[in-house]
Amino acid sequence: MCFAVLKTVWYEAPTRRRTYFRGVRRLLPLLLLLALTGCGGTTATTGTPTMHSALPSSSTTSTAPGMPASAAGLNTRPPNWLGTRVLPRTSDGFGVVQPTPKALRHRAWTLPDTLPMLPGTGFAAKVERAPASVIARSTWVPGCPVAASDLDWMRLTFWGFDGRRHTGELLVNHSASAALVTVFKRLYGAHFPIEQMHITTKAEAALPPTGDGNNTSAFVCRPVRGQTTGFSQHAYGLAIDIDPFQNPYVKGSRVLPELSSWYLDRNRRTPGMITVGGPVVQAFHAIGWGWGGSWRGLKDYEHLSANGR
Repeated sequence: MCFAVLKTVWYEAPTRRRTYFRGVRRLLPLLLLLALTGCGGTTATTGTPTMHSALPSSSTTSTAPGMPASAAGLNTRPPNWLGTRVLPRTSDGFGVVQPTPKALRHRAWTLPDTLPMLPGTGFAAKVERAPASVIARSTWVPGCPVAASDLDWMRLTFWGFDGRRHTGELLVNHSASAALVTVFKRLYGAHFPIEQMHITTKAEAALPPTGDGNNTSAFVCRPVRGQTTGFSQHAYGLAIDIDPFQNPYVKGSRVLPELSSWYLDRNRRTPGMITVGGPVVQAFHAIGWGWGGSWRGLKDYEHLSANGR
């Protein structure tokens, strides 16, 4: 600790090195005496230095880097019951809509990545035709409106609510993959936060509703929501849902995810919300995609698609 003072002076005033060196040389005997007495005369031991993280505290009142300075009071830790409390079902198979729990308001955490980090320090993307192993863990089955050979596997980095670089994956139509790389590059540069991003599996699609999911995804082989016939644009790999909890689907009394009603007030402007003129809408409009938040009647704030439907 005593000699650290000398090192600090040396680097804080490099233009005066000779002056300080001469002064230190004259005072060296006195400094050595002070070191032995002021530092207790003990021999210094080598220990592990304390590292100070530049990330915010994980308390519920922290503000992650890349978020507005006014965004205090965020919930930055997921509750331990996330994804485990099954909701009663309605007659049409969805969960019963319930008020948003306090722990899910101002939701601002990012869940652990499911893929290795892509190389580099900024935005990165790797796109290839989807291997059979990736198709096998997706919801694709024979009879889906897009051939498996027409789907691309996109691995890309995204900005998390924790202010860190993360890696996720999307399964998208080959015709759209190049344009979507430019979209997510813009979102990364804008520090638009995403909670998680992985390919929806058959097992996940079959789970009972908990109403608190928040996965950003593209391809899911399913009908249009609320219908039994007619495929969704997701089934073609030509639609993406981003942060669905902060950006719910609402049609009459139906809200999906079922616990996300707090976010129907679009004046809240908390992190992760897609807004008119915001970075998400602008980035997708630049490639000709439409936003479900601009629809009349029902609203699908999470939904971006190639044909606007």
